[in-house]
Parts: sequence; C-alpha cells; structure tokens
Amino acid sequence: MIKMTSVTRDSLQTFMVQGFRALGLTEEDATIFADALIFSELRFHPGHGQGVRRLRRYQERIAAGLVNVSAPWEVVKESPALALVDAHNGIGTVAAARAMRLAIQKAKVCGIGQVIVRNSTHYGSSAVHAVQAAEAGCIGTSFTNAGPEMAPWGGREGAVGTNPWGIAAPTGLGFPVVMDIALTTAGKGMMQWHAREGKPMPLDWALTPEGAETDDPNAAMAGALLGIGTYKGYGLAFMTDVLTGVIGGGGYGLTPYSDQAKLDVSHTLTAIDIEWFMPLEEFRARMDDFARMVKSRALRPGFSEILLPGEQEARRVARKSAAGVPLDDEVLADLRNLGRELGIAAEIETVGPYQDTVL
Repeated sequence: MIKMTSVTRDSLQTFMVQGFRALGLTEEDATIFADALIFSELRFHPGHGQGVRRLRRYQERIAAGLVNVSAPWEVVKESPALALVDAHNGIGTVAAARAMRLAIQKAKVCGIGQVIVRNSTHYGSSAVHAVQAAEAGCIGTSFTNAGPEMAPWGGREGAVGTNPWGIAAPTGLGFPVVMDIALTTAGKGMMQWHAREGKPMPLDWALTPEGAETDDPNAAMAGALLGIGTYKGYGLAFMTDVLTGVIGGGGYGLTPYSDQAKLDVSHTLTAIDIEWFMPLEEFRARMDDFARMVKSRALRPGFSEILLPGEQEARRVARKSAAGVPLDDEVLADLRNLGRELGIAAEIETVGPYQDTVL
C-alpha cells in the first residue's frame, strides 16, 4: 500500500486558503477553491487526484501565466431562468461555484435555473457544485467537458473528454444523495495509483496507443480511455459536449486542453427548486421512503448491504473528519515544500501514519 499520513482537517483547510491567497486569489476565491479541494479530499479515493495535490498544479499554471486569477466573471446574456457566462480563462472551480449560486437564485424565482459557463478551466469535482444546490433545497446537476481522453466507440484515439456528471438531491438521512461520475470507466489518476502499487488494472479502463485492451496501467497511460458501458459512455460524453461547449459557444471535442494557455472548458450548472413542486420536508420524506425501498431488496452473494449514491462518500467524510485526512506521503511532502516556497505561515498538523486498509 502507498504510504500515507493522516493530517488534521482544520490545519489542511487553513493551509490551502493561505496557499491560494499567496498565489494571488482574493480571500473569497481562495476560500471557495480551498473548500472545494477539501471537499474532494474528504469524499474521494486519493487516486482520483481531485483533492489538495492540485495546489502544486495550480501554482505551476499560475506562475506560467496559463490561468488568470483576476479574470472577470462576465454574464454575457441573461433571462429570468438562464444565463451565459464567460469565465475569461479564470479559475474553473470558482467560476462554476458562482454559476451554481446564480442558478440557485434563478431557481428560487422561476422553479429552475441554468447557467452555462464558457472559456473556463478545470472545475474540479462535479459533486462540489451539485451539492451546493442540494444544500439550498434544490436538485443540482453539474456537467463539464474536458480534454479528449476518451476514445469514441470503435476508435482508438481520444475524441471526447471524461466529461463528468454530478447530480445531488437533499434527503432526511443526514447526507444528500450524490452521483458523481466520470463517463470513462476510470481516469488516469487511478491508473497512476495502480502503477505505483504495482497492480494490474481492469481491462475495460483504457487502450494502448495501438488500440488494444490492456491491464498494464503503464502501457495504457499513452492511450485513450474507455467509456462506461462501452458505447453508452461514449454517447453520454458526446452529448455532454453538446450540453456544455457546443451550445455555450465554447470548446468541444478536440478543442478543450489543446492550448494550455486557453483550456476552453465549458460547464453547465442547473438547479431545480424542490419547493416549486412540493414542500421540502415532503420531498425529504419521499426520498427517505425511496431509500428504504432500495435498501430492503435481497442482497447478492458477497454483499453485506445496499448503499445509496453518495453514502459511501458520506461515510468517508465522517471518518476522515474525525480521525484525520490521509494524504499520500509524497503529496504531503510536496505541499510542505510548496508552503516554504510561497511563505505560507500555516502548518499542516499530522495525526500519525495512516494504517487502515480502507480509503
């Protein structure tokens, strides 16, 4: 197992905010960005790569002038229920968070609000933005396109992105139900994790550059990713480009990430106000009843329980918040080095070696 160390959540949060402030972000934007990365670090397997390790990547991109930390957030066109936003190559996570905030405001007036963001950059985890709506009493959906890492069905070269989806709804269970998926079977972060552990990966994750299925993560790193459900994942990813970049006037297909100085990513954020349809508490009760129905079904051999979408992640958040956030030792060392480079006063406080077998 990759060596990991548990650190306190609060110290990590403070460090991340100070890090983004040192990179030139405003206090508000630094807090939005840090909160999003902590959210992802708590919820997901570290191999997904959506957590705090990205501070180094953003430091490199900002230092190279490849992302504009002071970019204006321009509403290009607006109606009571819709808006089109230009992010001007700014921080995608911040642009998407503001877009969902606007979508929620519109939903509270019209019953539904949708904001499309163009000319943006990587926006992190889709769940971050979908949950934002659920916390406001809405059903939230969060789509983005990405660089062309997925092969179209029948092809061996990338043509569409992992194009993640996030969908979240409130419940009375103590956590929202959340579906957060890439439309590829896995991403290259998990392939790298398998390579570091010296383990083979499933054959349905990726292709070699020659188009052969492989369980060797090193051989697959230069190839294209495969969609979930074979041709179905490709179809969903194609339509996600339509729902984001094509209709938004932004990049799509081969365009996103083709120019590192202008990633040309597009996002679509939607909020549906539950109160337009019924009282929120009635909706929560119906969701809880639905959950009981699902969990009442007979189990397959080898399974101990049926989980709801987002339930495993909610348990991770609770466990990591209480016992410490496990960080890859390489990531922790790099964050501390970056802290010294940027003159960050905050220290990341350790709890001790992470010895559990569950991530």
